[in-house]
Amino acid sequence: MKTLKPLLLFTFFLLCTTKALAQRPLLTDEEVVSEMVTKEIDQVFHSEEFTKKKNKKFADIKGTMVIDIGVVQNGKVSSFFKVDSDIKNIDFINFMSDYILQHKFQFKLEKQQRYKIRYIATF
Repeated sequence: MKTLKPLLLFTFFLLCTTKALAQRPLLTDEEVVSEMVTKEIDQVFHSEEFTKKKNKKFADIKGTMVIDIGVVQNGKVSSFFKVDSDIKNIDFINFMSDYILQHKFQFKLEKQQRYKIRYIATF
């Protein structure tokens, strides 16, 4: 009985700390949100998965796109808007839109908070 109680307390503590560490950070500053969005989108565009999908359908696409990405409370992408682009292939723009809209960021925002981040993608 003496060893059971500390063991149960240790197990409970361990479970609580892993949940706390697993939660995504809550961001409140617009500059920090912008920095995190830029960093994550850079990682997405340079990932092996994205490169494979892009090269499979659109291997010959080169140029830059200026896009606005809307992010809402739970880290989901709410909007994708092409501001300007050297790339005129509509299918590629739709592919990019679908790919980004499926992404979920590794952070959360305050309730009712929404940010629009401008990003320049070069391919």
